[in-house]
Amino acid sequence: MLALPVMVAFVGGLLAAADRRTAPSWLLLPLMALWANLHGGFVMGLALIGAIGLDALASADRKDRFALAARWAVFGLAALAAACCTPYGWNTLLASTKILSLGKLLSMIWEWMPADFSSLDLFGASLLGLIAIGYYSGLVLSWTRILLLLGLVWAALNHVRNIEAFALLTPLVLAKPFAEQLGVTRAVALRAADARSSFAVSAIAALAIVAAGWSITRSYATPYRYAFIGNQSPAAAVDVLERRHAQRIFSTAPIGGYLITRNIKTFIDGRAELYGEQFVLDYFDAVEGKNVETLLRLLDTYRIDATLLNPTVPASRIMDHLPGWKRLYADDVAVVHVRDDTPLPSPSR
Repeated sequence: MLALPVMVAFVGGLLAAADRRTAPSWLLLPLMALWANLHGGFVMGLALIGAIGLDALASADRKDRFALAARWAVFGLAALAAACCTPYGWNTLLASTKILSLGKLLSMIWEWMPADFSSLDLFGASLLGLIAIGYYSGLVLSWTRILLLLGLVWAALNHVRNIEAFALLTPLVLAKPFAEQLGVTRAVALRAADARSSFAVSAIAALAIVAAGWSITRSYATPYRYAFIGNQSPAAAVDVLERRHAQRIFSTAPIGGYLITRNIKTFIDGRAELYGEQFVLDYFDAVEGKNVETLLRLLDTYRIDATLLNPTVPASRIMDHLPGWKRLYADDVAVVHVRDDTPLPSPSR
């Protein structure tokens, strides 16, 4: 949520430069650095520099194209350097390749799954509405804008996580063509004399947004106001594990984030790229009960002394029947199993 406004501002700046047939402003570089520190989606911003730059070149005069291309190329290199202004340095660029190299795992993580059209949702309605508006209005796009639009649609269809980018960036791509078709550009030009009043209104609106944002932040950013919701976090189960001094805990990925806030080493969390494809695939096989042998292997390989699982996953029920393990605690959020220290009865002679 913090990165999305930065994305809109950065891409909006690129499109504004393309509409003016100029190179992007250097003031966009700090936005790229901020975006890279907030979210890995900055890679899409780097890719859009080339795509939007192509749109600028296609609409420029032939004699100006070489100089304009050089300026866009220099900006692209500068943006690449700005994206590396993170604690990871140049390795920032490698993080995205780690995610995209997860292979089969991408089809198992919800945000990386393709869009589902088995029922009509807001995304499906938006696509149908976009097609209807295009046919009804007779909107004509340049071939570069068509490529931009198709790229956004393809990204949203390919991965659910890209639907937000589609929703926020598509209006920016279509704004100028719509304005030209509806004659808004000419109307705006006729009101150039009112530029000062327009600037004043924009300034007042910006100040109002800043003031509202500051007020809301002051109201809700007080540390003591924040707490994990009791009926959604495994606080009680983790308390039990801390009293038992459990050191090596096998937990589900959603619980991993909470364990980190409690300064407890987690087996896995939501950052799949840190663990690799095979490790996470084994994890899914184990918790979903697809392969009990995989669950046993993970418990032994990593010398697990306690498990912290959601009660809905099959592994929590499998643990009830594994020899050498016993259920120690259970509630609506989590189930705890620990190794059974009870000595086995001696065989009768």
